[in-house]
Amino acid sequence: MTEKQALKERRVCRRFKIPGATVNYTLKKTYSPDKKEETLWEEEFCPLLDISCGGVRYRGKKTLQINTEIVVKIFIPGERGPLTLSGEVRWLSTEDNKETCEMGVQFNPYGEGEGKNYPGLLVKLMELEHKFSSQDSDITKFEVDT
Repeated sequence: MTEKQALKERRVCRRFKIPGATVNYTLKKTYSPDKKEETLWEEEFCPLLDISCGGVRYRGKKTLQINTEIVVKIFIPGERGPLTLSGEVRWLSTEDNKETCEMGVQFNPYGEGEGKNYPGLLVKLMELEHKFSSQDSDITKFEVDT
């Protein structure tokens, strides 16, 4: 196995679906963690199509540019509170009617420090993956491009 193949292999995350989950998002430059109650979301209640530890895919009405930094708040039925993660738009696909757009967001790395996602969120996503991927027989792979 070449070094490039090994690197690609490490970036494979399992996608899974969470029935009834939704996404709110806002531009990172307008988000303030200290004032999260006052955040004006660009869109709310976007259907979550699938998620992995590396990113999320959802359907919205607004089209963002590739590499736009955003903050997503993911609401999962049955969970105490939403998961808030930062990331970048990596791909998008508009429907034929152009009324909706699918967005693929790659999450920022997990760790301590500015611009990183809280490591506990990775643990939570891994728990959700275990819970929901066992319910989903149509599991696909999601490769994160950098």
